[in-house]
This record gives sequence, C-alpha cells and structure tokens, in this order.
Amino acid sequence: MPRATAPFDPTSDRPYRLSRSKIELFTQCPQCFYLDRRLKIGRPEGPSFTLNNAVDALLKKEFDVHRARGSRHPLHEAYGLDLVPLPHEKMDEWRDALRRGITFLHAPTNFLVTGGIDDVWVTPDGELVIVDYKATSTQKVITLDESYRSAYKRQMDIYQWLFRQNGFRVSKTGYFVYCNGLTDREAFDAKLEFDIQLIPYEGDDSWIEDALLRARACLEAPQPPKPRKDCAFCLYRAKVAQALG
Repeated sequence: MPRATAPFDPTSDRPYRLSRSKIELFTQCPQCFYLDRRLKIGRPEGPSFTLNNAVDALLKKEFDVHRARGSRHPLHEAYGLDLVPLPHEKMDEWRDALRRGITFLHAPTNFLVTGGIDDVWVTPDGELVIVDYKATSTQKVITLDESYRSAYKRQMDIYQWLFRQNGFRVSKTGYFVYCNGLTDREAFDAKLEFDIQLIPYEGDDSWIEDALLRARACLEAPQPPKPRKDCAFCLYRAKVAQALG
C-alpha cells in the first residue's frame, strides 16, 4: 500500500503531493483543507460507495475489450461518436489514484498534482477525450446542473489539465458515462439494470492555476483561514467548541 502523504511542511523544498480530491477540498473549504493537509485532521469519512465502485470496475472491463480490439463501443455508435478507447501502456497507472495516477509537478507551487482517471478515448487524429464514470438511481432527468455536480465539472477540468501538462492534445469536450439504476422493474431477480447515457461537458481549466497558488499560500500561513459559513463541517466544529466551553 502507498504511504500516506505527510503533513505539509512550509520549510521543506521537496515536492508535495496534492491529489485532485484535495484540490476539490480546498475549493469547498480552505479551513478544512488546511486542517487536513497541514495538521492531518481530516473530515470524517463517509460510507464507501461499493456499488458505484462495482459499476466502475465493470465499465472498465467492458471498454478494455474494445481497447484491445481497437473498436468502437456500442455507446460510441449510439451517439454517433468517432472514438475508440485509447490504447496506452500507462492506462493502468493513470487509473490508480491511490498509487500515482497521472501526475504533473507544478513548479510555481512545488505541488505534485495527481489524479486517477476512469477512461480516455481518442479521435482518429489523436486528440484525447477524457471520460469519467458515474452511477446513480433517480427518476429525474440527469444533467450537470445540480449544485453538487459542480464538483464533477471541476474534476473533469483537472483531469484535462493534467493531460495537457503532460504534453497530450486534449479535447475541451469530455464525457460522463452516467449509469442510472432502474427501479421500475417488476422484480429484482438478483440483478440491477441500468440505463446508460453520455453527458458531454466543455471543460474549462482556467481556474486551476490560481487555485493552486491560493492553496499553497493557504498551507504556508501560520494559522488556518476563517471557517466558511456554508461548510457543515466548520459549523459542527464551532458548535462542539461552543458546547464544551
């Protein structure tokens, strides 16, 4: 297993690993980010989404069959996309967020930025298309307009940015493969059926450079930033401190 990232040391000149998820944490709440990376006091972990992980694993196996063949997936054909899964020797490495993922050393901050992708497709002329898998179960029309799905957009932005920084030509259009568990069947019959759709997203990585610089400044500060009023974790800590006097 990979060793846990050590607390951020502002006096160290060694590159500091900063994952895509920790950049998202900074975006959500700088104080929680400071406590997590500088003091190693993380937010309580939620439950593991094991069914979502199973969907991810099966989708990867399915697209890998077409990757080996160099063929289009039926989903590509259904949406009229001239794409195939990218065959690349580093695909397994890019997918493994816990060990490495795709990385880039951002010189202005000395952050080794990392992220683990789900998939990469490629156009006939070699342009890469970044892909992320999502699973849910809802009766509503699935869009990216829900407030919490802003994090999904930032996730895609960072993945596209990482590949660009590694010298790849990357399409602004990424895709979310959304698997929606169907609940209108007459019986379970020991299987869960999904409706699968592709949702395109036009990425925008222009915010990332500034976010990294601000994240570095945040970690270098001697004290954590003020809590955010809309952060449930900050509110909980404040109420506990108030109750305990």
